[in-house]
Amino acid sequence: MTCFSSFLSRVDVQARTDVPNALAPSSKLIAVHSGGAMPAARLVRKVIQTEELQMKLHPQMQQALASVGRRVAPAVALDPQLGPLAPLPGTWKSAGLGWNMIALPFAAPAGPPFRLLLNQFDETLVFTLVDKAVPNRGITEGTPVAEKDQLTVTLDYEQVIHQVAAADLPLSGLAGSANLAIHHEAGLWLFMTNHVDDDIDVGRLATVPHGNSVLALGTSDVVESPDPGTLIPQVSGLPINIPNTDIDDPNNRYLAPYKTFHDQPFKGVVNAPGFPGFDPVDPSALLRLAVNGLDIARTTILHVDTTTQSAGIHNIPFIERQADARRMVATFWIHELNELDAAGNPRMVLQYLQDVSLDFLSSPNGGLIRWPHISINTLEKVTP
Repeated sequence: MTCFSSFLSRVDVQARTDVPNALAPSSKLIAVHSGGAMPAARLVRKVIQTEELQMKLHPQMQQALASVGRRVAPAVALDPQLGPLAPLPGTWKSAGLGWNMIALPFAAPAGPPFRLLLNQFDETLVFTLVDKAVPNRGITEGTPVAEKDQLTVTLDYEQVIHQVAAADLPLSGLAGSANLAIHHEAGLWLFMTNHVDDDIDVGRLATVPHGNSVLALGTSDVVESPDPGTLIPQVSGLPINIPNTDIDDPNNRYLAPYKTFHDQPFKGVVNAPGFPGFDPVDPSALLRLAVNGLDIARTTILHVDTTTQSAGIHNIPFIERQADARRMVATFWIHELNELDAAGNPRMVLQYLQDVSLDFLSSPNGGLIRWPHISINTLEKVTP
């Protein structure tokens, strides 16, 4: 393992291994993530197609879910009725492995009125409560009319993030100190067990205290024995719709902060030899570094996007006027390792890459500049 991924060995994880797989076998071998299409090899557990129904559970499991009816209970890891959400229940933590970049409106004394803020952070992510067999009522088309109900399974989550270190350019005096609370989010993950369209079987509902309400929809997949070197895509954190995209141009006022942090990546409080730091030009690089050397048995992939189908973001008026959050794309990789904890259970590691597009400042090209607000983290499950 590299010096960075070896940090993951600090925490023991417990997970159940005695629950049978209830997800449907594969019929479509493509996973979509923020970097595009993933190679089809070894993707499993997709949708069962029939003329009347698209099911994401085996028929017997679907029938059992419907027969018991709606119920709310504490979530149990690897409950087969959670489908692709089954690895999530429990508490996940990271200490200093989270990184964030965001451009913000700022009354800069010279140059365009924005600053680029980078954060290193700690995170606790908890999945606690399941609501099963939530019925969405419907009827069939044509005659005779019949009941056509969709059943969803939802999983509550709460995310809390505290700053470890921060830096910004231009210097604002506003970056904040260590232990500052910088994010809190409550929400639900949804698993749509049947009547799915275009294989869209998962969703994420998020409520953010800034004044954002988010619905993102997407797909799930499982990769058996993945190659860690191909799991995490490379993405760009550079703004879109700027008049000059040459980051090496010393007169490029829009990319000057990015250039500085690209040449001297932000390392927060990390002083490990060889640690490259967080680079806003390649913000997913530290995810790839963290997964390097891990022996992964399987990876569950959840990819959601607010531009899919009827999804979207609603913001309060001040946000719409100042820095409008227009799109959110997120990919979660949940790794089960070929490594056991002290209790003899597989260790579990969760990684995510999230990009929220913020639109502000008029562009000489017309319209507004789009600024990627990208967060990444590598967490480990500490309680089942």
